[in-house]
Amino acid sequence: MTDSRRIAGLLGPTLIALAITEAMNLRVMAEKRASVGLVYLNGTLLFVAGLAIVQVHNRWTRGWPLLVTVMGWFAVLAGLGRMIAPQSTTSGAAWVYALLVVSLAIGIVLTFTGYARRETSEAALAKPGRGGNEKRA
Repeated sequence: MTDSRRIAGLLGPTLIALAITEAMNLRVMAEKRASVGLVYLNGTLLFVAGLAIVQVHNRWTRGWPLLVTVMGWFAVLAGLGRMIAPQSTTSGAAWVYALLVVSLAIGIVLTFTGYARRETSEAALAKPGRGGNEKRA
């Protein structure tokens, strides 16, 4: 689970920041259409990031680590879509707002699970009464 927590700790805050800043700037982005080259570059970066996540974390198991895998595959497909058809981006559509809300929710879940306090086996052994470093009389 270390990989899951590490990626969640990276992906969660990133999704939160992206969702909030895109929501703040959505009107401006809808008014001023991005250049095709910029959208293509964004798709390339999204594709590479998603591929990196999927390569190290392609786990289809129950629980929160599945969110990491799904977000990796989503990034791969979204990046590929932006690379194939960069001119078809629509900012300000109703589904964009829904996607931002979902991204924010997933980002919050991943942030909390990625940064949640966890007890390691070494720390558990060091506690008195668990066979660790307690002093004997």
